[in-house]
Parts: sequence; C-alpha cells; structure tokens
Amino acid sequence: METPSSTCDEGSELDARSQSDYADFDDLGSRHRHRQEPSSDVSSECSGEPGSPYASSSPYPRWPVHVLPARVPPPLLKRLSTTRRAGGAVREGKAGGDGELQLIKERFSKLLLGEDMSGSGKGVSTSVAISNAITNLYATVFGSCHRLEPLPAEKKSMWRREMDCLLSVCDYIVEFFPSKEMLRDGTTREVMATRPRPDIYVNLPALEKLDDMLLEILDSFQKTEFWYVNDKGHKDDAAATPCRPASQRGDDKWWLPVPCVTKPGLTETARRDLQQKRDCASQIHKAAMAINNGVLAEIRIPDPYKQALPKCGRASVGDLIYRHMSFPGKFSPEYVLDSLEISSEHEALEAADRVEAAMHVWRRKASQSHSRSPWSAVKDLMESDKNVMLASRAEDVLLCLKQRFPGLSQTTLDASKIQYNKDVGQAILESYSRVLESLAYNIVTCIDEVLFADEAARKIA
Repeated sequence: METPSSTCDEGSELDARSQSDYADFDDLGSRHRHRQEPSSDVSSECSGEPGSPYASSSPYPRWPVHVLPARVPPPLLKRLSTTRRAGGAVREGKAGGDGELQLIKERFSKLLLGEDMSGSGKGVSTSVAISNAITNLYATVFGSCHRLEPLPAEKKSMWRREMDCLLSVCDYIVEFFPSKEMLRDGTTREVMATRPRPDIYVNLPALEKLDDMLLEILDSFQKTEFWYVNDKGHKDDAAATPCRPASQRGDDKWWLPVPCVTKPGLTETARRDLQQKRDCASQIHKAAMAINNGVLAEIRIPDPYKQALPKCGRASVGDLIYRHMSFPGKFSPEYVLDSLEISSEHEALEAADRVEAAMHVWRRKASQSHSRSPWSAVKDLMESDKNVMLASRAEDVLLCLKQRFPGLSQTTLDASKIQYNKDVGQAILESYSRVLESLAYNIVTCIDEVLFADEAARKIA
C-alpha cells in the first residue's frame, strides 16, 4: 500500500485520472487514516498547509478528518465513580478506581466460574455461586458486629456496593407476555413484551427496604447510655461508671462482649427508645422470615432428599410425638413441644429435621393414594384422611418450633433445596432474605442483652 507522502508526490499523475480514480484515492486515504491513533491528526504533508497538495486551493480532494465522539463510561464505572482515558484505561475516581473495579471483576469471575478457579467446569451452578457470594459478603461485613453501634463507613460502603452488583442480575430476569404495539400508520400488531418476574418484582423491593431499615437502626446508636466490656473483662469506655456486667447468656457464647449500664440503670427515655427499636427489628425479622419461607416453599424438593426419606413417618418422629399427633381429639403443637423438653438449639434442629421428614412422608402417601393430585387439592378434598391430618399437624409443630427458636439453623430440607436449586432469582431472594433475617435477629438479641443488664442494674441500685 502506498503511503500518504508518496501519494502526494504523484500528484501530476492524478491530474490525468478520471473522477472515479479520485473515489479510489479517497478510499485509500480513509483506510490509512483508521490505522492512526484516534487522538492524532493527519501528517503535515496532508494537513492543508501552504504548499501541500491538500490545501484548500488544491484541486485534489481533501483527506476527510472526523472527530470521534467521547465515549460514555459504562454504568458500572459510573457507580464506581471512575472515568476513562482516550486509550481505554481507567482513571481512579472517588470510590477507589482500579482497586474497586478489580474487586468487581474478581467477584463476577468467581460467579462465572462457579467457584472453580481451575476453569475445568467442575464448579457449582450459578444460583449456588451467587447464593454463596451473598452469604459470604454478609459474614464479611456483619460477622464481627456483636454490638449496638453504627456500622463502620468502609463496611457499609462495601455492603451497599457489592450487594448492588449482585442484585443487578435481577434487572435481567424477566418474563414474556403478549402485548400490542402501535405502528406509525395507526395499525397495531401483536408482540411479546417483557416485564419483571412477579416474585422478584414483589419481594426484592421489600427486602431492600428492610435492609435500609436495619442499617438505620444500627446508625441510630450514636450516643448511648450503655457500653461493652471485652472478653478480658476490661471496659471499652474508660470514662463510664463501673458496674458489674450482667448477661442472660450465662456460659453460652462467652466470647461475645457483654453490655454494661450504670447502677441507676437507663433513663426512661433511653429504655423506651430501646424497646421501640427492638419492636421494629422484631417486625423486620418476621417479614424477612416470611419472605424466606415463601421462597423456600416455591423451590421444588430435590430428588436426593426424596430418596433419603424413610418409608414410615412414625419411625421418623418417634413414638412419643406420633401418639400426640395421631390423637383424634384437639391437637396442640405447644403441648407436643413441651413434652419433648428441648433445651438447646441443637436438639431443636434435630427435632425439626425429624418432623419435617415425617411431614413429607405423609404428604407423599396422601398424594399417591389420591391419583397423585397436588398437595393443596388433596388437603382440601380429603381432610378426613389420616395421612393428611398427620401431615398438617406435623406442619403446625414445625412452625411452632421455628417460632420458639427464631435463630434456628437451616434444616436438612432447606439446605438441600439451596444446594440443588437452579433458579437464580429464587437463589437471590432466598439468600438475601436469610441474611437480613439473621441480622434482624442479632439486633433483637443485642437489645435484649442491654435491657437485661438494665434490669439487673436497677435491682442492685
């Protein structure tokens, strides 16, 4: 290919060429111009200066120069407060620039690889990977927060930034529905439009609101009338009036900090404010738990769990629980739990696993004996069936058990559903509601600790 300078030297030959040759010449110059840097101009020989064959008075066509429009930074870079240079590099902005962008790249790389860094395709599914990412982020940000105090600015920024990226997946989870489109000539045609999936459209804004409310509760503990002592028994606040710390935990979770108040106790205003915040956090906990239970109920039971179920529900729950549940008279789930004398969360989780397994055994038997109809139809049509009655009572016992132990860990069925779930939207809703449920429960527990210490201090005074 000829260079621009050699082409300019052959100007005399171009005088004899036809107009079609000029078009070929323009195309040659345009192809060469695209090989130059975007920010550089054409050479001085072809810049239109005096003496150049490309000057305005020259009969030769001028080499066209177009100004490229400025590139608009992607939405992710806008959220990271970064800008782009002309060469495509990222200039560091207010939010950390290259460091934060690299962090986002790392997070999404792990999601795409399914947490398998070898890239051999042996990783977990996308739904499990994003569920683990939300769980691990919660453990990183709130894992060491065992006090009623504002969340550090760095952790709050990290939580909002990374959750915003993880939840952005829901913007592209849609469903199709038939619609009509109006054309310019006034006619209409049927098209398939998209809209957010109903479960995400309803639950995700509610979870984001609960998230903001929990952070507001933590931010409200700026100036308090209580303080904490560390695990060595030293006060964190040396200016506070000393008192003997009191805790309702006993020896359980002894490594957690213990709240302290002055001997007269909290003022009436502080006590009322704490109670209001506790009620608010308790309502948030119930709302998050309801969303979590609803999402888990929609996830299908995996086949490995069905295959591991016992053949008889009585063998799963034991003779004691079965006698109470099969009694034809009035049934009380509270009385069943009282007879079990559950003293720890470990025993409660074991009982929940056994009752839940028996519940699904009885549901399966009821469905098989009635033409494999859905469980809701079987329950409405065959209320007198013994298997239906046992399954309904087992469900009541399980619900009462979870209410009595609100901090109960995941049951075997819940963990199995999360492990084998393939729906990304359900995975996001389940993990997000689960971590908010845990955070709300921790706040309620911390406030109860302070109120217990206040009551003990008033008794001493």
